[in-house]
Amino acid sequence: MSSLETISGVTVLVHPAEGRTIAGERDALDIIGDTSYQGAEWAVVPVSRLDEGFFRLRTRLAGDIIQKFVQYRVGLAVVGDLSAQLEASSALRDFVTECNRGRQTWFLADMEQLRERLA
Repeated sequence: MSSLETISGVTVLVHPAEGRTIAGERDALDIIGDTSYQGAEWAVVPVSRLDEGFFRLRTRLAGDIIQKFVQYRVGLAVVGDLSAQLEASSALRDFVTECNRGRQTWFLADMEQLRERLA
């Protein structure tokens, strides 16, 4: 079950680790719809919910999913351990670094990092 939290005045919907894998745009739209319906500005999605194709940039899955969040103006925080995926791909490392410089999509180790970013 998702939980609604307010962090530094920003409403976030924390999605649980268990649940359907986010494997395409339709799955992203479900998360966006749920987040918006709950009145949240950010969706917090555990790394474990993302399809492995998300981490292989050549599949374009990451770009397609993130683009949906941008279109609907919902922030996306991917939370969890990405070390194995980052170690395997310099392109993914660069992509994550670039996302983390922005204000729309963040890849964070834990909820504490999210609290720091939103402070």
